[in-house]
Amino acid sequence: MSSPHASDPHAAHGHGHGHDHGHDHGHDHDHDHDHDHVPTVTADSVQRVKWAMLLTAGFMGAEVIGGLVSGSLALLADAGHMFSDSFSLGLALLAFTMGDKSPDGRRTFGYQRFQVLAAFVNGLMLFAIAGWIVVAAIRRFTEPVEVMAGPMMAVAVLGLVVNLVVFKILHGGDQENLNLRGALLHVLGDLLGSVAAITASVVILLTGWMPIDPLLSMLAAVLILRAAWTIVRRSAHTLLEGTPEGVDSAEIRRALLDVDGVESVHDMHVWGLTPQAPLLSAHLVIGEAGQHDTVTTAAYAVLHERFGIDHATLQVETRHCLTGGDCQAEASTR
Repeated sequence: MSSPHASDPHAAHGHGHGHDHGHDHGHDHDHDHDHDHVPTVTADSVQRVKWAMLLTAGFMGAEVIGGLVSGSLALLADAGHMFSDSFSLGLALLAFTMGDKSPDGRRTFGYQRFQVLAAFVNGLMLFAIAGWIVVAAIRRFTEPVEVMAGPMMAVAVLGLVVNLVVFKILHGGDQENLNLRGALLHVLGDLLGSVAAITASVVILLTGWMPIDPLLSMLAAVLILRAAWTIVRRSAHTLLEGTPEGVDSAEIRRALLDVDGVESVHDMHVWGLTPQAPLLSAHLVIGEAGQHDTVTTAAYAVLHERFGIDHATLQVETRHCLTGGDCQAEASTR
């Protein structure tokens, strides 16, 4: 008897079809051994992330110096965000490298999940940075600091230019990749942070009103928190084996039930190594053992063509709930 979550421990290279292995042991257990279930990260995306990281990390130092010299918390807040960006992009590059490693005996799915873990850690870091900015801004309201608006504006304008370049670089990459998309959200926040710093410097130059600096810093913190929540929510959902976004498990169940010969479907699970790489396992009950090959071939075709699921494990049984599992909760009969 085999588990409904069995997976192929061998590396594969996406043959575009499934291989069925039927066993006459009271039930039939089939694996689709097509392991092209994880989209390949293109060399173009890797180069885009690398250039974006170099530009972001390089300018981050300039913003830190500018923030310290001018006394601007808005610049330091944007520098903190750019530090997170640099770290995020570095994690993305590491995740891309790890993702290329072949599966082994201990990690039969390979290392693709590493990029999701990296995104989760980066999101938590963003929460910490936003918290620091809020605390520093509150302190500035009670203990005002003189801000040099001229140097602040010069650095902020240069930062806006750098962020626009980085945004253009990343926007041309694969937007379905969680790390690349997360990095793009960071840079969008940086763009708004640069605009906030420019606005603060203009207000200080024209009116001398210093509280505008910590006030707009708190706005930057809100933007950072928004990006952090998006990244943590999506990555945590994947780490908890949640159903990938855009995948309707009820529709998949109905499609499998519509396959000729399938009488019921139970113990069905849909999850993903990454948000864009759905996996499935399910038990199919058929009326006659002789329908085995026809049913499995049709079921794999439906999963691939209608739902883009290229890695599935289907266990075929001739009696309902023959091998146990969550039968009562998930059983469905045509």
